[in-house]
Amino acid sequence: MTRTKKQQKTWEDLTTGQRVGAVVAGAVQLSLAVAAWVDLAKRPASQVNGPKGVWAAVIAVNFVGPISYFVKGRRTS
Repeated sequence: MTRTKKQQKTWEDLTTGQRVGAVVAGAVQLSLAVAAWVDLAKRPASQVNGPKGVWAAVIAVNFVGPISYFVKGRRTS
């Protein structure tokens, strides 16, 4: 099959290193999101900067969401 310049690579086109990198990046992203959602669920609303529902949605945004929550979303005592 001939690919044009604009077509994306398929999983089979990736090298072993690229596949490992993709799996590791996905695992890190998922771990960050789960940790942020667990923290958000356990944290009282008075300890969160802004509405918890908004932060729950923000956390779903790639790596940026969970990191933003941990940096800006939590109030410290």
